[in-house]
Amino acid sequence: MRSLIYSMLGGTLVSVEVFFLTLLFSIPLALFFCAARMSKFFPLKKTAEFFLLLIRGTPLMLQLICVYFIPGLLLGWSFDRFTAAIIALSVNYAAYFAEIYRGGFEAVPQGQREAAKVLGYTKTQALFYIVFPQVVKRIVPAMGNEVITLVKDTALVQVIGVVELLHVAKAASNRIFSTVPLFVAGAFYFIMNGIVSWVFALIEKKLSYYK
Repeated sequence: MRSLIYSMLGGTLVSVEVFFLTLLFSIPLALFFCAARMSKFFPLKKTAEFFLLLIRGTPLMLQLICVYFIPGLLLGWSFDRFTAAIIALSVNYAAYFAEIYRGGFEAVPQGQREAAKVLGYTKTQALFYIVFPQVVKRIVPAMGNEVITLVKDTALVQVIGVVELLHVAKAASNRIFSTVPLFVAGAFYFIMNGIVSWVFALIEKKLSYYK
């Protein structure tokens, strides 16, 4: 049992690494997608709309397979498994985050921007000091839901051979002919999601002080 826990802790570390790297790249990338989606330049806006529809309308598992295998088929080289997993997850979650951002921006009343202009704020100052704080407060619950989903979606990277928590649990389950490793993996995911939920609850509480 001790060796099983140690091996699953190793798989958990990989899952946590995938989780944090995906967040690191997807959150800023989503800002770019959001800006393109809200652009007044028609070709850019429509291109962004189609791209976001494509990413959100196809399975993440298929995207993982495409990122890993298609460069090798078309260009003769490919990303390593871990890099391909991070790229696919980052682009996928950036597409969902971008729509959350857009909803947050559109929920801020136009009057807020007009009031900032009357007070002498530049567009940039109004964006950072007036709009952004309100957007952040509005999007935290939806972002929390997506981040919780990301914790579980890290299990999908095993489809291209990344040895993460669930991969280790399934291998151990097959080796000892027991479902115990799978339940242990479930407990690990539950703990990780409990931590994520606590962090977002804390963020929401802090933001509730700002009207």
